[in-house]
Amino acid sequence: MVHRLLAAGFPVTAWNRTVSKAEPLAGAGAIVAPLLADAVRDADIVITMLESGSVVGAVLDAALPALRPGALWIDMSSTRQDEAQSFHARLQAVGSRFVDAPVSGGVGGARDGTLAIMAGGSEADVEAARPVFEAMGRVTRVGLAGAGQVAKLCNQLIVGGTLNIVAEALLLAQAAGADPAAVRAAIRGGFAESRILDVHGQRMLERNFVAGGQVTTQLKDMHNILAAAAAAGVALPVTSLVTERYESIRGVYPHADHSAALLALERLNPGQRVGDAPDRLEADLP
Repeated sequence: MVHRLLAAGFPVTAWNRTVSKAEPLAGAGAIVAPLLADAVRDADIVITMLESGSVVGAVLDAALPALRPGALWIDMSSTRQDEAQSFHARLQAVGSRFVDAPVSGGVGGARDGTLAIMAGGSEADVEAARPVFEAMGRVTRVGLAGAGQVAKLCNQLIVGGTLNIVAEALLLAQAAGADPAAVRAAIRGGFAESRILDVHGQRMLERNFVAGGQVTTQLKDMHNILAAAAAAGVALPVTSLVTERYESIRGVYPHADHSAALLALERLNPGQRVGDAPDRLEADLP
């Protein structure tokens, strides 16, 4: 994402809680700041991309004393709706602005500048940030602060559910005597076609579970979905079942790709397995 911003001509100061992780960006043209205050002090726009809402909150608290009034803080992490609304209130109280803008599209989307960006905030703030967003992907304003996180949860609900359904389809094909690869090829282009069937269906056939989106991350999102559903007063029975399936492998495959939904299903069906390739769980070393 930083590379896309630099390629679009934006000056970028990069900071990471682990300084060594930001240092490679210097070679691409970013200024690497060892201190958080130095990173935000002169920034018109601050972008955070962190592992959880609690971490975003801690970084926000640490940055506030150095943040210039009127600065626009864009959080592109995946957090809860109530956390995003809290960040908005804290920034508004000191005269700054906030947009929550979580993304979908994975590592490939970040690299190619094709992320789907779901933005929650005022129309004026989202429009002010549009050139920045468009350097990284396609932005859609979905409502006020916090609405971006709701949209991301809806995205992850569909992703998590579809991963499990694709796993069930492939395992059923194998167990019932059909070629699962041929079944996948046969149904592509019909109503069952999806990006999940395309990308992760192939991953499952290859038994490639090297992480893109991790099981632990998907599970965090599933719990956030259920929390949002409880707050909104709605029951999501399928999402509850999907959450249970990921819970069943959290202790065994925490860092596997979320397509490891297949591994969770196979544990539920002893003796049944899609294909005969060995499982890939770690990246091949050069």
